[in-house]
Amino acid sequence: MTPADVLKLISEKEAKFADLRFTDTIGKEHHVTIPTRLVDEGFFKDGKMFDGSSIAGWKGINESDMILMPDPATAVIDPFYEETTVDLRCDVIEPMTMQGYERDPRSLAKRAEAYLRSSGIADSALFGPENEFFIFDNVTVSSGMNGCAYEVDSYEGSWNSGKTYEDGNKGHRPGIKGGYFPVPPVDSQQDIRTAMSMACEEMGLKFEVHHHEVATSGQGEINVAANTLTKKADEVQILKYALQNVAHGYGKTLTFMPKPIVGDNGSGMHVHQSLQKEGKALFAGDKYGGLSDIALYYIGGIIKHARAINAFTNASTNSYKRLVPGFEAPVKLAYSARNRSASIRIPWIANPKGRRIEVRFPDATANPYFAFASMLLAGIDGIQNKIHPGEPGDKDLYDLEPEEDKKIPTVCHSLDMALDYLDKDRGFLKAGGVFTDDLIDAYIELKMKEVTRVRMTTHPIEVEMYYSL
Repeated sequence: MTPADVLKLISEKEAKFADLRFTDTIGKEHHVTIPTRLVDEGFFKDGKMFDGSSIAGWKGINESDMILMPDPATAVIDPFYEETTVDLRCDVIEPMTMQGYERDPRSLAKRAEAYLRSSGIADSALFGPENEFFIFDNVTVSSGMNGCAYEVDSYEGSWNSGKTYEDGNKGHRPGIKGGYFPVPPVDSQQDIRTAMSMACEEMGLKFEVHHHEVATSGQGEINVAANTLTKKADEVQILKYALQNVAHGYGKTLTFMPKPIVGDNGSGMHVHQSLQKEGKALFAGDKYGGLSDIALYYIGGIIKHARAINAFTNASTNSYKRLVPGFEAPVKLAYSARNRSASIRIPWIANPKGRRIEVRFPDATANPYFAFASMLLAGIDGIQNKIHPGEPGDKDLYDLEPEEDKKIPTVCHSLDMALDYLDKDRGFLKAGGVFTDDLIDAYIELKMKEVTRVRMTTHPIEVEMYYSL
């Protein structure tokens, strides 16, 4: 879509407002709304000035002026606003240079794609994340100096089997780890997921599948088609926005938090990845799992840099409540064509043109622009340095003998551990000027504040275990 196409869309739909969207360091989307009378051909060259100092981890107050530069190709009518509004995703631009701000996630994603092309390895990289989530009926949170607590509730929650409801307890609900693919009425959220899928389509995403996930209490998954790196990161933001707003319209609340409930499966974001050059699928070959040497080297790069990547792909303290050894979590840094206990899987594909790998440890607290770019850069490093991943892990990695288990590396077990690895292993991220030391340092500082806040907060389980000692 060109600027002229956007102006035509505004005219045809009689849109009164344009919503300018951008993403901050931690991956949260922000917006500012302007009247469409200000949107003309020149708007797509000049953009909209805004105060960058108000975004955590960005500019100082003494150099706050920045530009939101709309990308006309992203224009879409927002289905959730009462007044007709066209959404436009924006790059954040430095006014002095008119280049993408080095800490802007979307600009960084574009730099990663440019570096891939300049490397000569491939023309493009496809990413296909599988975003899992929970839909709850109620959530309460309290935090103070004398105590803290949270509670989530869902009609589907197995803990509500004995609860008395005014209109009766119908009894159909998935048990713990019993939520995978049951038909209604056990799956009570078929219609809401369908509405979410339709909203995704309305906002330009290509819906492929939705279903209930393993956990009790409303865990679900909605998948849309893969896309190139920057476009796919945009689409993750669109999907999260659409799902949360549809849930809100149904009087429910949706979270992508990895581990909101205890004792059942958490939510991940398995990310399918592949490289293409001149229309050729570079991951297809005659090696293990139908992979090429390039694909194996890509895997080798992911495994080598996985703990640094964790800082971006598993970007919350809560992420590591999901990545706990011994509980069927993808913590083992191994690859396999058959074994879902490996953190990197090679899905079975009928057509070799679709050959890809699936990295299973990420979750949706990640900033998608940073997460996809960091995995791509690790893969490029693996290809350039021919880092072979070793033998595949076709055994059940959750049930190995202790001596064999020790030989297989794991992902990080905490966010501060991941940030430490990121600090020490940042060279591959700076290739091609994609990430910079300035961005990485700012990211670590921002995330360490989250770590420190959790460290300083007394946990209810600590009171339970230690109060009477």
